[in-house]
Amino acid sequence: QLQLVESGGGLVQPGGSLRLSCAASGFTLDSYSITWFRQAPGKEREGVSCISSTGDSTDYFDSVKGRFTISRDNAKNTVYLQMTSLKPEDTAVYYCAAAPIWSLCRLVNVNMRYWGQGTLVNVSS
Repeated sequence: QLQLVESGGGLVQPGGSLRLSCAASGFTLDSYSITWFRQAPGKEREGVSCISSTGDSTDYFDSVKGRFTISRDNAKNTVYLQMTSLKPEDTAVYYCAAAPIWSLCRLVNVNMRYWGQGTLVNVSS
């Protein structure tokens, strides 16, 4: 079965950190760029960060620049999102999605071929 599986979400206090993982099953991630999206209650899904298939190109949504870092380990078939200095407004379900290698790293839902089921991040005191 071809799928992406996110993990690493949870409850964290403001100012805390979490590392999300996106692992591929049934296919290799090195042929895909990966984008992290998030969706807060009552809001539209938004792109948070993306990374190209080789990892040499990344992009971030303005509100997470300097706080979030995306990386990938193709040997482990996994992409990571390190989140620091978390704020209550970061609370959302976080999803990873894979786009084919010919698709540019982008923060919009275009050409996404696989989606994960999501992992909840709750930033609260």
